[in-house]
Amino acid sequence: MMNGETPSTRRTEVPGRYRPSLRMYHASAKGTGSAIEMQLHPAHDNVDGSIMLRIANQCAGGDRRGPTPTFARFDWEHAICVKLDFGDLCRLLQVLRGECESLEDDRGLYHQTAQASTKILFRHAVDPVPGYQLCVCRSPRDGGEGSQAYFVFSQGEALGLCDAISCSMAVVGFGIPMLVAHDTSAYRAAQREFRDASAA
Repeated sequence: MMNGETPSTRRTEVPGRYRPSLRMYHASAKGTGSAIEMQLHPAHDNVDGSIMLRIANQCAGGDRRGPTPTFARFDWEHAICVKLDFGDLCRLLQVLRGECESLEDDRGLYHQTAQASTKILFRHAVDPVPGYQLCVCRSPRDGGEGSQAYFVFSQGEALGLCDAISCSMAVVGFGIPMLVAHDTSAYRAAQREFRDASAA
């Protein structure tokens, strides 16, 4: 051991681990806020890539004043989760880039499963606060009580979200690039013929 290093101070070098997800929290003093999480799932084998979106309503307010501050809590246990595939993400980007004001002219996107029907609304808003409004509504097919969650991105957050989704599209569409063994003999033979013809 060198430089006064002890077993308790030595660090074991491990490869970096990255969290392919993004969370945003908008707490409200009235307890009416919400939080959102987006997880990147690369395409692989025969599985299409996607971004899994979870949106949770605030379930408790917080108070940072005083000697024992408390923080807002969000109901992740009952969060609404939707899978945004390549086509869904393209439509979101159209709104974020200003090519249209809302998803499908405010008709939104519909996802159907055996258990529920989900409607995703996303639009650029000016009033009452400039930004981008996301609303996700889920209705169970068995006629049970539905759920709804609402999140407003500020203009700055929307700009960052647009760049984040844009940079993710290659991974969602094609997966993580890797070297694959392949036969290059035909390519090399063509290159030799070209060089021989040029030298003649």
